Amino acid sequence: MNIILLGPPGAGKGTQSARLVEHHGMRQLSTGDMLREAVKAGTPVGLQAKAVMERGELVSDEIVSALIDAELEAMGPSVGAIFDGYPRTEPQARALDEILEKHNRKLDHVIELEVNEDALVDRITGRFTCATCGAGYHDRYMLPKVEGVCDKCGGTQFKRRPDDNEETVRKRMQEYRAKTAPILPVYEARDIVSRVDGMASISEVTHALDSILS
Repeated sequence: MNIILLGPPGAGKGTQSARLVEHHGMRQLSTGDMLREAVKAGTPVGLQAKAVMERGELVSDEIVSALIDAELEAMGPSVGAIFDGYPRTEPQARALDEILEKHNRKLDHVIELEVNEDALVDRITGRFTCATCGAGYHDRYMLPKVEGVCDKCGGTQFKRRPDDNEETVRKRMQEYRAKTAPILPVYEARDIVSRVDGMASISEVTHALDSILS
């Protein structure tokens, strides 16, 4: 099974992708992670991407497509793919169709995690992590059991992402609506789009996704 998981930053794509990997044995294909891994490994595509990034330019669709092509080849036909962060544009959607066809795969579902912008701002601006082990917390919804002490590792140092502020979150939402949402009609025409309430609890979202994929 091959799916695209859509939603603005903070909608819970990473959390739900991890659960899909665990429960369904799928593989999450995050273009950002794949780029960093390819650059670090010094693969031909990685070296090409590194040169582009060092010039301060955006990595081309061709490079991203080559990464996905190579990853699907390495995965083999029996493992399902979760596309996270790709495609973002109509040309990328067409390119993905061609890559999937090459590997005798098809796109089964496009699932959008819908969010309320104000609630998303509250969710993101309140989150922080343990600086030692990375365990996640929130100012209102998930504080450590003992104030100032990580539940998981006992660490006492915490950190926040510098871009977890209201201005940045609203800008991300605007970019998502402008750039990513327009690809939805492409998939709606194929009747493969489903929408899930991304503001529900993590378990409720997981259950909704399992229902769609079953």
